[in-house]
Formats: sequence, structure tokens, C-alpha cells
Amino acid sequence: MNANDENAIVQNLIDAGCGQELIAEFMDDLRKDNISKDLKLLEAHRRILLDNLHKEQKRIDCLDYLVYKMTKENSI
Repeated sequence: MNANDENAIVQNLIDAGCGQELIAEFMDDLRKDNISKDLKLLEAHRRILLDNLHKEQKRIDCLDYLVYKMTKENSI
């Protein structure tokens, strides 16, 4: 793997919200061809992102419900 490939992977991990520690561990494992461990790291980070997404969606749903209730009550 050349430096451009490594830089692209690091940038992708940064864009995905990975921290420096996760990136360092990922790259170390990648250089050692420990792909199965890297896949587990990516899946764990994906799970965290998805959990955060669900939490934010619940907050949006709460706001939507409040807007709905206020609009309904003011239109009567």
C-alpha cells in the first residue's frame, strides 16, 4: 500500500468521525494484514454512529410532535 492509499484511508476514517486512537489502531492492523480486526473496529464505530442517529431521530420526533400539537390546538 502506498502513501496515497494510506492518506485516503485516513481521510475516510476522519470523515466518518473516527478518533485518532481508532485511526492509529486501524492503520496498524491494516499494515499487519489484520483485516478481520479492522472490520470489527469499523462495525463497532458504525454501531455507535447508528445509535447516535437514532437518539437524534427521537429528539426530532419529539419536536415534530410538539409542533403538530401546537398547530392543531391553534387551528381550532
